[in-house]
Amino acid sequence: MALSTLLQIRAPPTFTAPQVQLPPPQFHRSPLLWQPIFPNSSSVPRFSRMLPVSSSLSVEGAVSEALSLFKSSPATWKSALFCNILIFIAGSPILVTGLSASGIGAAFLLGTLTWRAFGPSGFLLVATYFVLGTVATKVKMAQKEAQGVAEKRKGRRGPGSVIGSSAAGCLCAFLSIFGVGGAAFSRLWQLGFVASFCTKLSDTVSSEIGKAYGKTTYLVTTFKVVPRGTEGAVSLEGTAAGLLASIFLAIASYLLGEVNALEAIICVVAAQIANLGESIIGAALQDKEGFRWLNNDAVNVINITMGSILAVLMQQAILQNWHL
Repeated sequence: MALSTLLQIRAPPTFTAPQVQLPPPQFHRSPLLWQPIFPNSSSVPRFSRMLPVSSSLSVEGAVSEALSLFKSSPATWKSALFCNILIFIAGSPILVTGLSASGIGAAFLLGTLTWRAFGPSGFLLVATYFVLGTVATKVKMAQKEAQGVAEKRKGRRGPGSVIGSSAAGCLCAFLSIFGVGGAAFSRLWQLGFVASFCTKLSDTVSSEIGKAYGKTTYLVTTFKVVPRGTEGAVSLEGTAAGLLASIFLAIASYLLGEVNALEAIICVVAAQIANLGESIIGAALQDKEGFRWLNNDAVNVINITMGSILAVLMQQAILQNWHL
């Protein structure tokens, strides 16, 4: 054998490592993260990578849901409850200045009912009434307290006052929600609702401004000069302020689309007539023997009920006689 053959160096055979095919990762979605999961985790290195999911989608969805509830037309009980919760939380600093804790609870029920019946515009109307009425009540509070004619709790109204001031409006709201009388009557319930709050705001402002600025106060039944704060008493200053307040709220109702121009005028006229009737009742019956039950809250119910009924009757009379 040749030496070259013996010395021949043979190259070692080439070794190829076997290729392991890993199964593709499968992903599952959890509320908090994306995490790759391998069916056979023992065949791969152990690792995990957690990627937080952006919360923008959930926030955007919540905002979208809130906006849809706010804009829902017609309003639902769900949208009314949701919107009132938000508004009452945001407006709590203002609410506590004009209402007691129980009064806020009663106002929340009123607000929810109003939103359900007449939507955001009806709610805004009631909110306007509340703000103006509270401002008028706070005018010269120290002077009123010194004279003994101020509202209790420094003008913070309780549930009795809230209910007494809104009973007619609540009734109109219920009649509208349940469609009593059908579409032909829905406009009447809305008119009665607006007229009740025009009436009550006019009464509140005339009383509070009269107690604060009235130079001469007359008993409406005899025109006898009486002290400020006397039941059934009126003053020029208070009467003028009450008239302006009802005009303002009627215009606001017109701009909000709650009533038309003619109905706004009707609300103002009905409010003044109802307030005159309320003053007569206060002078003739309130605090008299046999009428001890006729307190301010009861008189308020009578007052706003008269305003609502008068507005509806006047509107129907005008429509029939003028064929509008």
